[in-house]
Amino acid sequence: MSDTLSIALAQIDPVVGDVAGNVALIRAARARAAADRADLIVYPELVVSGYPPEDLVLKAAFLDAVEAAVDSLAKDTADGGPAMLVGAPWRMDGLARNAALLLDHGKVTACRLKRHLPNYGVFDEARVFVPGPLPAPITFRGVRLGVPICEDMWYPDVAETLAAAGAEILVVPNGSPFEVDKSGVRLERAAQRVAETGLPLVYVNQLGGQDELVFDGASFALGGDGRPLLRLAPWRAEVLTTVWRRTETGWTTEGKLAPEPAREESIYQAMVWGLRDYVGKNGFPGVVLGLSGGIDSALAAAVAADALGPDKVWCVMMPSPYTSQDSLDDAAGVARLLGCRLDTIGIRAAMTAFDGMLGPLFVGREPDITEENLQSRARGLTLMALSNKFGPMVLSTGNKSELSTGYATLYGDMCGGYAVLKDVYKTAVFAVCRWRNAHVPAGALGPNGPVMPERVITKPPSAELKPDQTDQDTLPPYDELDGILMSLIEGELSVADTVAKGYDEATVRRVWRMLDRAEYKRRQAPPGVKITGRSFGKDRRYPITNGFTKSV
Repeated sequence: MSDTLSIALAQIDPVVGDVAGNVALIRAARARAAADRADLIVYPELVVSGYPPEDLVLKAAFLDAVEAAVDSLAKDTADGGPAMLVGAPWRMDGLARNAALLLDHGKVTACRLKRHLPNYGVFDEARVFVPGPLPAPITFRGVRLGVPICEDMWYPDVAETLAAAGAEILVVPNGSPFEVDKSGVRLERAAQRVAETGLPLVYVNQLGGQDELVFDGASFALGGDGRPLLRLAPWRAEVLTTVWRRTETGWTTEGKLAPEPAREESIYQAMVWGLRDYVGKNGFPGVVLGLSGGIDSALAAAVAADALGPDKVWCVMMPSPYTSQDSLDDAAGVARLLGCRLDTIGIRAAMTAFDGMLGPLFVGREPDITEENLQSRARGLTLMALSNKFGPMVLSTGNKSELSTGYATLYGDMCGGYAVLKDVYKTAVFAVCRWRNAHVPAGALGPNGPVMPERVITKPPSAELKPDQTDQDTLPPYDELDGILMSLIEGELSVADTVAKGYDEATVRRVWRMLDRAEYKRRQAPPGVKITGRSFGKDRRYPITNGFTKSV
């Protein structure tokens, strides 16, 4: 019976579908663990395939590649170095399972299957996997390890079964996406399992962006008494070797507790990591975006500069006759502070051309939102032309408040390959901009000082599509609007329950109708990183054709 066990935690950033690249990442992490004389290195959930693999699991050729990779990794362990606990899609009896595989002595020595397959929010695991049975512990170097896989930790049955079967340490591989305030929920669930079993728990989470999800890492360990033993810094790749010792009261280890980041820092880092990995993993050379002089495009540009480096961010100011001098100056100020390229392409000629093209059909009708939208679409067309000609991906700059209410132009400011602020409410945009102007996030490739002039944050928001226009001509004040939207979207509350929070009923009904009517627009919006508890896209699926709003 061993009295010590060295366990390395691999908080790393795999790429979905890049089996060969993930194998290289796994091997590099193992080499670091071997240098620290680890007995075992634990990787995130489904690290061989990347998480979430979605319908790739339905391809036999993909599962063949994963299984060949696992076999190759298993052979590595014949060298006497650390054993590996890797996650992979795994076929058993012809059915795909979400598995944790122990690789040791040159072969797969144990396999444990995920019991609880999440099938809510952004998760569709029941679509591609078959659940496993309640697991038994794995005996490794004389220590009985219980291996709940991610969602298994959120329910008591798996941990209780493992404890009853003699498990001594719970080791939990995870693919837990980031959302604001989720780290506390993870700790709460882990503490519940520890309280129920009296066992210490090691939580290893994935890092990095995958389409609309981003993973923050933030791996940790709790003692059998529920006390935090160690916490890795979020938003940082790391391989940490921990030395566990058997005591009279059970297994324990020592480590540092990385500080919990501020809410605004977490939101900002989520946007940075989501964009960085979306651009990098898909092979884009950089991004191009419209820089209006307003706060949304300024924040989008700042995130891009911090994620990719200022040299990979191309800003374009596209003034119309309604663009103010302040906006021109502020856009130039943002580009100067960020160190990004800025070009100016006026759209007056495009507006004149559209007036000439459509004038014969529009005769006798007063200008309205049609002409306003044509300006936005001229800008979208311009950015797409630059993307096609030179290669950078168009970065959309709209925020969640706008997308919620339809205050965005389809094929105009909504066009692009990625929407970095898609799940960030306008009130959060203001808060995050103030935070970034005062702080430099870890790992940022942008400037060390402020990223936008103060006036960009303080001036009234405006689309500048007609004279003296402000957002509040069309929308309620943003602090009121965002409160109503959070109630309707994240809270899924009714109009009556939202009004009971103190909001005006007519305003709530108006916002509810706007939210419903804009569903068809959101279906055509580019992907963007999930920040809140209910993001648009896979996380919130409402029918476009929907008569419920009219009936209540």
